[in-house]
Amino acid sequence: MTDADPWAASAQESRQEDPRAERSGGFLAMLKETAIIVVSALVLSWIIKSFLVQAFFIPSASMQDTLEVGDRVMVSRLTPGPFDLRRGDIVVFKDPGGWLGPYVPPDRGPVGNAITSGLTFVGLLPQDTGEHLIKRVIGLPGDHVVCCDAEGRVTVNDVDLTETSYIAPGSVPSQDPFDTVVPEGMLFVMGDNRQNSQDSRYNTSKPGGGFVPVENVVGAAFATVWPFDRATWLSNPSEVFEYVPDADDASALGLVVRREEAAL
Repeated sequence: MTDADPWAASAQESRQEDPRAERSGGFLAMLKETAIIVVSALVLSWIIKSFLVQAFFIPSASMQDTLEVGDRVMVSRLTPGPFDLRRGDIVVFKDPGGWLGPYVPPDRGPVGNAITSGLTFVGLLPQDTGEHLIKRVIGLPGDHVVCCDAEGRVTVNDVDLTETSYIAPGSVPSQDPFDTVVPEGMLFVMGDNRQNSQDSRYNTSKPGGGFVPVENVVGAAFATVWPFDRATWLSNPSEVFEYVPDADDASALGLVVRREEAAL
């Protein structure tokens, strides 16, 4: 029977008893665990921003008093998609072309710009609104949108709208008349601050003729989250559009009325 190698036993004891090795191993394990948590959080944030919810910053007064300059809103990426767009929805959409003037993002320096871009990409900062707008959907594809009736109101498919629940106090539904049918795949949008909103009424010479392609819609705003004293849900004013028929139904009804008038 041979004795155990004393050098091997000594080396084993040294490894077991060296506190530096234990601290180094513990630090590396903690660093690895932290990195996994951070990367997982960033990936999860990016997935949420890309497919579920995204934050946006309000840069102008076109949606007052519903939204104020500087508000941060949360936008559902599920509309349009699993959920249909509705008249009255507040939507964020990419500029159809020429609605916005040239935009120069603020220069925060190389490091600041890189950090801002990275945090925006993963959804931890609100989306830069340099190429996006936010307005309220008034007309869906096929809708006949007119202003104004005898009482100065907007009508959709011959149904007048009482918009006092969201247009800015002191505003009128529109200071300029219009009469249009929304093309297929498009939306007719207006700001709540009607006398201070460059919306579908005033972009008829631009690409799309003043209408917003549905494919340009990022999502529907559902909450104001900042500043805290303005935090609120942005509910759809469904009662305003309650009696507006679908475009196909309105066309069929108009045809019946015209036939009845012709028969008289």
